[in-house]
Amino acid sequence: MKKIITISREFGAGGGTIGRMVAEKLHYDYYDKEIIMKAATQSNVDLERFLHYDERVPHNFGFAQSLFDFYNKPLSEKLFEAQKEVIREIGEKGNCVIIGRNANSILREFDHTLHVFVHAPSYYRIQHMKTLMPATPEAKLSDELQAIDRKRRKYCTYYTDTVFGMAQFYDVCLDTAKFGIEGCADIICQLAQKPDIPPKVTGYPG
Repeated sequence: MKKIITISREFGAGGGTIGRMVAEKLHYDYYDKEIIMKAATQSNVDLERFLHYDERVPHNFGFAQSLFDFYNKPLSEKLFEAQKEVIREIGEKGNCVIIGRNANSILREFDHTLHVFVHAPSYYRIQHMKTLMPATPEAKLSDELQAIDRKRRKYCTYYTDTVFGMAQFYDVCLDTAKFGIEGCADIICQLAQKPDIPPKVTGYPG
């Protein structure tokens, strides 16, 4: 039985909805924005400012960060470190579903985990977002989709030295256009209830 489920997702692919369904079916705790709120409290950062920096890359992305200690790092790095500690605390408790925030990388050394990447073609994601925001023009949704995907890719690379959406960094990748949101939730639940056979190897494939 997997005690920790992380769900990374493309914008508009339904990863958050899937995560809530999985948590409800397995009677697990669900974490998304709650992580931000707790990390903001622990790092004494104004929550509104924290939300502004959530899953963003520092402006000087690409420059060496080793020259600065923790207190001289850009605010977004401080928030990432605070968020990382919260995610590890949640992982220690187990029986949880964690959405985004590179939790698959942060918890890669933990046992009894299932790391999922949820994706879908652009046309499907735009249509899904239209159901949630019917008043928003399709062109604007398309622009937002591309912008947020770029942000998440850069954020992932910057903080984890992995590639967002690359299969080797997850246990399973699911296409919501093929399986549907409920179908993906059912698949994750089925996989989560299987034992770790063979034993999990620490670290990413070489």
